[in-house]
This record gives sequence, structure tokens and C-alpha cells, in this order.
Amino acid sequence: MNDAVADWTFLSLFGSEEHLISLAGVRLGTNLKKFAQSHFHYIKGLSNMKTKCAVWLAFFLNLSFAIVEFIAGGIFGSSAVLADSVHDFGDAVAIGISAFLESISNRKEDSHYTLGYKRFSLLGAMVTAVILMTGSGMVILENMVKLFHPHPVNEEGLFWLGIIAISVNVLASLVIRKGQTKNESILSLHFLEDTLGWLAVILMAIVLRYTDWYILDPLLSLAISFFILSKAIPRFWSTLRIFLDAVPEGVNIQKIKTDLAELDHVASINQLNLWTMDGLEKNAIVHVCLEHVKHMEVCKESIRTLLKESGFQNVTIEVDEDLATHRAHKRNIEELEAESEQQHHH
Repeated sequence: MNDAVADWTFLSLFGSEEHLISLAGVRLGTNLKKFAQSHFHYIKGLSNMKTKCAVWLAFFLNLSFAIVEFIAGGIFGSSAVLADSVHDFGDAVAIGISAFLESISNRKEDSHYTLGYKRFSLLGAMVTAVILMTGSGMVILENMVKLFHPHPVNEEGLFWLGIIAISVNVLASLVIRKGQTKNESILSLHFLEDTLGWLAVILMAIVLRYTDWYILDPLLSLAISFFILSKAIPRFWSTLRIFLDAVPEGVNIQKIKTDLAELDHVASINQLNLWTMDGLEKNAIVHVCLEHVKHMEVCKESIRTLLKESGFQNVTIEVDEDLATHRAHKRNIEELEAESEQQHHH
């Protein structure tokens, strides 16, 4: 009995729900399965709570230190610190919005949003990318002038600010690193990235302590800003493509169309729509003509299997009698525009 309890406790902390419930049935008796399941969900709930606390801790640290950086950058006259404050503020917005919208995106579809709320999770990425691109652009414009007319900076203040910043980032990284989720691992990498950036600021402060190479400050500021843009622009474009219902990244639509056309009993592929709601869950609509209607169910299953193997979770299949029938019920852009124009006149 004690061995079973020990195994059960270990699995509840490190194993899966299936392993835990299976063990409960075999070692403790089938009547305790429900209790084992509720215990697993309790442990899982605690883990989720710790994850949320870690995420909100990351938000608080980023936002608080972004404000400190902005004030200190102005006092010490450092463009590099001001540029990093833009970076941290953007990250704080990303973390805060994503934490808030993630809870909304998990809601089930309803009468208001029949396709669900999944795209709410993308709004944070869009807002953050715009903030980062705008802020970095402004910093670049300002520091292009300072390259030719560099200003003196308070190197001692930068040095001690860098020491404090590294201490905060290392502490936050240690707290976040204890988590096991992908989100927490990404946040841990973010804090490591910030630590390396502040090491560069400290090195610059040491150099300025013994030299008057004040051009290093705008150079470091431009380096940080261009680095932010290199991350923000691809993120913005990738998210925008999802909002515009582009073919999911990494999907070769021509290959899928060819593979579908080569399936048994398929006469033609009349329409193929591939898109994703949130960058994770992929959807497909297929209109086909068959060699004979008696093969409909077998053919539908083959199409569904092929698309699921290609990573598409939601598949809708429409069988057309012929191409003319398909064209008859397909949307007509000219008719839609005519109807819209008539409604506008009325």
C-alpha cells in the first residue's frame, strides 16, 4: 500500500493523467479512480496557478523597470537606456495583453463568435509589434543625429543602473525558469537577452569612464533599436498574414492539391481553402468532383485522412456534381458588388 501511494504521488507530480488513473486502478483499487483523477486535476490547477503568477511577475518587472529606465535614461542622458526602455515597455505590453486575451481566446464558440475566440490571442502580438516598431523608429531617427553630435553621458549612473538591472533580470529568470511551460521558457530567454544587453551597457560605462568616446551611446542605442525591429517586423507580418487568412506558414498548397487529385475516385479538385485562426489550429475546405457518387464516403475519408496527416484539424468536404454546379453556387464577386452598390444608393 505504501509503495502504491509513493508511486501515485510521484506520478501526480511528474506523470500524465492516464498513468495516474491507471495506477490508481491497479494498485489502489478501481473505486479510487475518481479520487486519483481529481487529485491530478488539483496538482495541474496548482501548476497553472504558478504559471499565471510567473507571467504576471514578468509583466510587473518589465513594466516597472521600463519606467525606471525611461526616467534614468533622461537623467543620465543615455539614448541606449531610453531605447531599452522602449524594448521593455513593449515586452510588458505583450505579456500583459497576452495573459488577458489568452483567457478570452480559450472560450468556446457561441452565437456572437461562431468560429470561436481564438484570434483574440493574436491581438496582443499585433499591438505589441506596432508599439515596438513605432518606438524603435523614433529612437533611430533621434540617434542618427546624435551620431554626428554625441552628448556626454553619466557613466557612473549607467554602471550602477546596469548592476541593478542585471540583478533584477537574473532573479526573474530564476523564478520563471522553474516553470515547465513553453511560455515560461520564452520569458526566461527574454530575461537572459535583457541581461546580455545590460552587460553591454556596463561595458560601455566602463569604457566611457576612461575615454570620451560618447559616440558609443548612440551606436548602442541604434544596435538595440535595429535588433528590436528585426524581431518585431517578422512578428507583425506573420500575425497579419493570419488575420488576412493566408495559407498557413510551412504549408505547400500546390503539393496538397496534387496529392488530393491523385486520390482514388477523385475526378477533380474544384476548390481548396487553407487557413488558420490562431497560427496553431489549421482549417481546410475542399470541393471535389468524384468519378462516381457511390465512392463518396470512402473518398471523403481519404481526403480527411490526407489533410489531417498534413496538420489540418478541421476539414470540411463538399462533393459537387460537376464543375458547372460548383461554379453556380460559388460566390460571384460582381453580383456581390452590384448588391452592395444598390444598398448604398437606397
